[in-house]
Amino acid sequence: MRTNEDTTASALEAALPDGAVMTDPDLLASYRHDQAAGAGAGQPAAVVFPRTTAQVQAVMRAAHRRQVPVVPRGAGSGLSGGANATDGCVVLCLDRMDAIREIRPADGYAVVEPGVINQRLRDEAAAHGLLYAPDPASREWCTIGGNIATNAGGLCCVKYGATRDAVLGLEVVLADGRVTRIGRRGIKGVAGYDLVGLFVGSEGTLGVVTQARLRLRPLPPPPTTAVALFPDLVSAGRAVESIMMVAIPSLLELMDATTLAAVERFAPMGLDTSAAALLIAQSDLPGQAGDNEADTILTACDAAGATEAYRSEDAEQADMLLGARRLAFPALERLGAWLLDDIAVPRSRLAETISSIERIAADREVVIGTFGHAGDGNLHPTIVYPHDDPDAAVRALAAFDDLLHVALRVGGTVTGEHGIGMIKRHVLAEELDPVARSLHDTVKRALDPTGILNPGKALPLRP
Repeated sequence: MRTNEDTTASALEAALPDGAVMTDPDLLASYRHDQAAGAGAGQPAAVVFPRTTAQVQAVMRAAHRRQVPVVPRGAGSGLSGGANATDGCVVLCLDRMDAIREIRPADGYAVVEPGVINQRLRDEAAAHGLLYAPDPASREWCTIGGNIATNAGGLCCVKYGATRDAVLGLEVVLADGRVTRIGRRGIKGVAGYDLVGLFVGSEGTLGVVTQARLRLRPLPPPPTTAVALFPDLVSAGRAVESIMMVAIPSLLELMDATTLAAVERFAPMGLDTSAAALLIAQSDLPGQAGDNEADTILTACDAAGATEAYRSEDAEQADMLLGARRLAFPALERLGAWLLDDIAVPRSRLAETISSIERIAADREVVIGTFGHAGDGNLHPTIVYPHDDPDAAVRALAAFDDLLHVALRVGGTVTGEHGIGMIKRHVLAEELDPVARSLHDTVKRALDPTGILNPGKALPLRP
């Protein structure tokens, strides 16, 4: 380890309890990167495991004095390289800060530390008759801190919004070790700039979240599930457009034929793999209102050209279909090397976007399985190609960029919920106009003037 790294490690060991600082190179390897394919990672000098805000402050003060990069990390479940280490950095692993400090049903919020697992919070809230709405696919192992860093979404976004819509307040440690507490305790408030909204989705480049006040909602009744099969993806896209003009489903998910076949091979459950696309919708309205909304959705599917449209027969069948959707990515990644994209487009351009994805797959000679949160236009085209095939890898990377440019061409965005991380910075510069890019630079310099927080992530590359 270089002298500066030795000095930093010594300072960290002096400031933190025994066992909170890891410097063994063999152990550091597992903290170098998240789950993103194709994103580079450096070798950290140390990984630290704070348990309190004061300990996070100590880490940031030591790093700030020595100009050492700090990479915040949760469970490492990200898909954009946002938690990847840089050479000589300190990885700030927050998974030991995992307390649910309070749940206040009357006020409609919970206060949690960043290492709390998403599903654990959902379970605790449900025990109080409440719902924590954001539910990313990785909810059983991803952390609230990581969700805040990327403004994570999930299946319920179409009705309840992404993580930003659930965050009322934050405690944040800044680059120089100062602590700020921003936001509000009530559901409503507009005093001052929306600093909470600024930090949510900033991917650890502006500060380190050490506590969050999160909105909870009344737990809805068991949902009514509607399912429709389509002869082509364009018809499914049209159905989504129509549904969202007449209903507000609690989820509206899409899987294409490639994804259906992969899921059926991965976990056989009798899915109709002859269909070009499957839509799954749910209504969490109570009683007859839920049935009526489901029927409205099915009518829209029939009008768009569905070959079959029906309500699930029982809760077991509904859980099976939703489980199939949640298995989409694990099933596709078993087929070979993969690149998971994350684009979001206006619903009115959804059918056009899906058609473009099909053309890209043919032009680049790669397999693309498309699934995603169709109700808010957020698609996850997943490029699959053979392992150890350099030519296929080049084509896959080209297809990945093609997909990003399709999203921009139709007025969408290069990421709906996974973040920019490392892998999309080059295209973010195209999405943001010159003034917007300068504003990003200004905010970054104001909050992290020495540039030590998660360098090389989230911000656009200069064109």
